[in-house]
Amino acid sequence: MKFSQVSEHIYSLSIWMIVPIHVWLVRQEDGMTLVDAGVPPMARGIQREVQRIGNGPITRILLTHGHVDHVGAIRSIVKSEDVPVMAHGSEIPYMEGDLPYPRRKNAQRTVTPGIVKALQEDEAGRLSPVGDLVPIHTPGHSPGHVVWYHAGDRVLLAGDLFTSRNGKLRPPFAMFTADMAQAMESARILETLRPERLEVCHGGPVLNPAEQLAEYLDRYS
Repeated sequence: MKFSQVSEHIYSLSIWMIVPIHVWLVRQEDGMTLVDAGVPPMARGIQREVQRIGNGPITRILLTHGHVDHVGAIRSIVKSEDVPVMAHGSEIPYMEGDLPYPRRKNAQRTVTPGIVKALQEDEAGRLSPVGDLVPIHTPGHSPGHVVWYHAGDRVLLAGDLFTSRNGKLRPPFAMFTADMAQAMESARILETLRPERLEVCHGGPVLNPAEQLAEYLDRYS
């Protein structure tokens, strides 16, 4: 498993399984936050890197969404460390197998029912920050997809809102995307946040991604 430091507080861990799969560790005041949980073989490496960094233990797992390649290490980590797992409330019925993801004939249970809790919202329906990480609902790839923004480091952990290649924005994989038009609209979050660095699950980092947004939307919308 490959490990690299993304910014002052954020670390990337990745494995290659046909395509790259990235998860992220974020140093917070109360310990280490894991954003996305990859595939099962990543569990041991994630825990090893938490020990090496020395800001442990893992205090929570935050998900961008519930597809199988984003939740695989949850079972092993929760078994050894009793930590909360959180995702957007609208994603949970799909993860628990109560509903099939859009464009899928059959429901698929990717997590044990009851293990994932809904992110908190304020009275206006905005998702509440979790420490230094701000969640923003960006539906399209999946109904409850969220991105996580670290304002201090100006890094956006974007899950599958995008893919990337050679530092360029690319769309999420069409085969697994519920509503591509909606995903394109959600991409406009780059205009609001203007992060210095974008991290995606499947691909490398994109620097100053808002500068590519107009071309991206023109090409892929």
